[in-house]
Order: sequence, then structure tokens, then C-alpha cells
Amino acid sequence: MRRWPGAGTAHRRRGRDVQEIRNKLEVELKALEHEIIHELPKEIQTARELGDLRENAEYKAAIERQTLVRGRIDQVRQRLEELSRIRIDKLPLETAHLGSLLTVLDMENDEEKTFELVVPEAADPASGQLSIASPIGQGLIGKEEGDEVKIRTPNGLRTFEVISLRTIHQRKNDGDGDIA
Repeated sequence: MRRWPGAGTAHRRRGRDVQEIRNKLEVELKALEHEIIHELPKEIQTARELGDLRENAEYKAAIERQTLVRGRIDQVRQRLEELSRIRIDKLPLETAHLGSLLTVLDMENDEEKTFELVVPEAADPASGQLSIASPIGQGLIGKEEGDEVKIRTPNGLRTFEVISLRTIHQRKNDGDGDIA
């Protein structure tokens, strides 16, 4: 049996804490709000003073930036709302979900792989950090040790057997780092 290069490293990675991601998004939101309230109005006013707005590239660029920033503000606010609804204490005790560390056997190539299921912002597949929104992440949610699961991925149908599972609750009880 071959071991996948990322296997075993997922549990060592820091920065997967949901609160840490919320903090980063809140910092981004403050910067965007500062830009939309203070910086962009000045840029738009300066561009207006340059004359004819129909042929004013600076004005058009500032208005376009304003639209993009407003859109990003909406996205960040929505994501913060979604993250605030995550209740770790309500996650299953015995099946895979957010924060779970799973070792699976890829039945097609006899490779063992270790994944930690994380929120999309913390995903890094190369180091075993797998988004709960990804096809494999979604396929592993709700699984237990010994389960065999077929998952449709962009590269075709893959079959995995769950060899070991440590849920977020087990990991917290074991003192396994900064878990969500």
C-alpha cells in the first residue's frame, strides 16, 4: 500500500479555526467599508472634477471599483453570517463532519490518504485540508470507520474506504490543536 505524500500532515496545520477565519473576514470587511465610505467618494469626486463624465476613464474606473467593493462587502457579510451559524456542539459525535480527521483507502490505486474536513476558506488539498463543500468532502460527511463510499469527482467516480475517523469532538478531547 502506497502512502499519499500529504497523509498524516493534516492534523499539524494551524489556522483552521472557524473563529480565526471570521476574524480575517471581519478585518477584510472593515477595510472594504473604509474604502467605500472614505476613499472611493474622494476618487469619484476628483474624477468628476476632470470634466465630461461620458469620456472620463478615471470616473468610470472609480464607479466600477465602487460596484466591486459593494459586491464584495455583501459576500463577506453573507459568509460571516453563515460562519456564525456553525455550532460545533451540534455536529455529530460519531460520524465525519467539519473538523474530522479521516484516513481513507483510495480503492482504485490502493493509496492511503488523510484528510481533515475544513470550511472552504481553510481548504488546501495538497496538505490534506479538504473543504466540506468539495465533492470528496461532501461524500465523506456522515461516514463512519469501515464505511465504503463512492464519490463522483471531476475526474470520475472514486471509491474510498474509511480506515480511521477522529471527529472534532474526539480531537478536542484529545487536545489536538486549534480545532474549530
